Amino acid sequence: MSLTPDQILSAHKANVETLFGLTSKAFAGVEKLVELNVTASRAALSEVAQHTQAVLSAKDAQELLALQANLFQPLAEKTASYSRHLYEIASGTGAEFAKTFESQASEVQKGLTSLIDSTAKNAPAGSETAVAVIKSAVTAANNAFESVQKAVKQASDLAEANFNAVTTPVAEATQAASRKR
Repeated sequence: MSLTPDQILSAHKANVETLFGLTSKAFAGVEKLVELNVTASRAALSEVAQHTQAVLSAKDAQELLALQANLFQPLAEKTASYSRHLYEIASGTGAEFAKTFESQASEVQKGLTSLIDSTAKNAPAGSETAVAVIKSAVTAANNAFESVQKAVKQASDLAEANFNAVTTPVAEATQAASRKR
């Protein structure tokens, strides 16, 4: 069985569309990252300017020490918030890539299965064993691929749970410490 020029052209078209789709998703992720960094930088610059003005207007050492102590508490919370946003952007972009990859893999599996079925129908007599071996190998490969996908999903869910488990107590401790003051 050979591919027709229309089938080849169609496959190339689909591949180019997938490439542009992935490129668009990558740029969207980078755009979100740049926006996050610009926002964080702008906020940090503003806070440094305010803090510098407050330090310059401090009347004594005790007031200066209080200003310095008050600077570090919100910093932990802001760092945790920045990390959460960064993780959300990265995991969202990764999820989009994974969705596209799974869709493409599914299409390839369907095409391969169709090709094997078509070849099996046109195979010469006595080649049933070879066709069965090929079908068995493809089925095993598909099962292995699905197992890997499940393992990656579980690892991703575990990483997200661990990330949340680490950042939530930091934010809560920072809030509790700021309420005590």
